[in-house]
Amino acid sequence: MKIQVLGPLSAEVNGGSIVPTAGKQRQILALLALYPGRVMPLRTLMEELWGTESPPSALTTLQTYIMQLRRRLGTAIGPGSPAGAKDILVTRHGGYLLQIDDDCVDVHQYERLAREGQTAFEAGDNGVSAARFRAALDLWSGAPLVDVRVGPVLDIEVMRLQQSRLVTVERRLDADLRLGRHAELIAELTDLTARHPHHEGLHSQVMLALYRSGRQASALEAYRRLRMRLIDDLGVEPSQQLQRMHQAILSVDPQLDVLAGPRHTSTFDLFAA
Repeated sequence: MKIQVLGPLSAEVNGGSIVPTAGKQRQILALLALYPGRVMPLRTLMEELWGTESPPSALTTLQTYIMQLRRRLGTAIGPGSPAGAKDILVTRHGGYLLQIDDDCVDVHQYERLAREGQTAFEAGDNGVSAARFRAALDLWSGAPLVDVRVGPVLDIEVMRLQQSRLVTVERRLDADLRLGRHAELIAELTDLTARHPHHEGLHSQVMLALYRSGRQASALEAYRRLRMRLIDDLGVEPSQQLQRMHQAILSVDPQLDVLAGPRHTSTFDLFAA
């Protein structure tokens, strides 16, 4: 079985899709796929489908949805398989689980690659780090579960995954900056800072990339624009770290040309107190 949640929901068995068209069944499949091998409690499943006020028939309806999912799964597996639908979509006391390996679901492949990238980053192996982060991000084909109408439980999961992706992008950019790829990152960073106008980490990266590319004035202008947005929108000044980076650019500090070592977790750490 292969399941994709980092984009439109996709689930295949023997090359055939088992993704249902019914919205609530899609929610169940997505939620179970996010935690393969773990029991998803009935209460959590019902909260996802109906919120905090489940109808009196909720349990019976949920059981019907599970039966329909098993039917689709059984058709895809075929009669000759040693494992039946009930062996994969398993009933446990108090809930249900998908009995599949983590690597059958793209989000778990993504998280494993991101962990490997972070380990390499902390060890100073920047080439491996950038490659692992890039491989993790390549698994994404759009917003997570973009074609699933999510309830309160999946909504939290989607927000968590979106935040995780942004952190992974930022870490990959730090690895690329360590590798001296500042010039080729400028276009990507310009787009990212436009999409995340208050994100200081991304702004610190674009400032550094511009400075190292011989564009000191553009780096200072990026800081000025961010500062005005923070003041106008949020009523705050940039962080002390970003202010120190700004001063370093003004004074042409040699530290700006030093690639971060293993003790630095991000571009920001170059100017931590």
